[in-house]
Amino acid sequence: MGIFSRLADIVNSNLNALLASAEDPEKIIRLIIQEMEDTLVEVRSSAVRSIAERRELERRLESLKREEEDWQSKAELALTRGREDLARGALLAKQHRSQARASVEQQVAQLVAGLAQQNEDIAKLQAKLADAKGREQSFAQRRTTAGNRLKVREKLHDERINDAFFRFEQVERQLDQMEGRVEAYDLGRSPGRVPTLEDELASLAADAGVNDELEKLKERLGNRLPQKDPLPRNG
Repeated sequence: MGIFSRLADIVNSNLNALLASAEDPEKIIRLIIQEMEDTLVEVRSSAVRSIAERRELERRLESLKREEEDWQSKAELALTRGREDLARGALLAKQHRSQARASVEQQVAQLVAGLAQQNEDIAKLQAKLADAKGREQSFAQRRTTAGNRLKVREKLHDERINDAFFRFEQVERQLDQMEGRVEAYDLGRSPGRVPTLEDELASLAADAGVNDELEKLKERLGNRLPQKDPLPRNG
């Protein structure tokens, strides 16, 4: 069973209301598009038949007009020949053609009005169909986007990934402990450093002071100091 019962239902339909009340909007929009496309084919086929019928009637009109003119000419000819009876018959035939022409003209007018309405309905149907296809494409894009986001979220909450990060944290804690033990061994020790220029000058000043004190002490002790043996001379 179709969603729409006739073309007017499609033209006057409210897609927002249809989709809002549907349990499965994507399924409904596909059915709507299918029914719209089928209806468009039917309406176009009907329009083709109407156009063909209009052209046939227009040809019939031209033929009736020619017959009217022909019977008019025959009536005039009969009168000029003194045959009023024949002229009357020709005018009667012309009247029949005129009546037929009036009927055909009415049919043509009805077909033209019907084609104008069909043309308007087709334009509205095409607009509705474009809208429905746009909705379907939007649904597909949203479904793809939601699927990709879901995959990312699933990866973020994957227990294997969480377990791997937990193991990384364990290794980092172990490394922190090892580095802490190394630092603990150096606690209390003066770290070696390269002496600066000021350090070297201070050391020289300290050595000079010690040397002065040593010389003063030697002078004060004098002979009490042990004598060094003179170095042997080479003979």
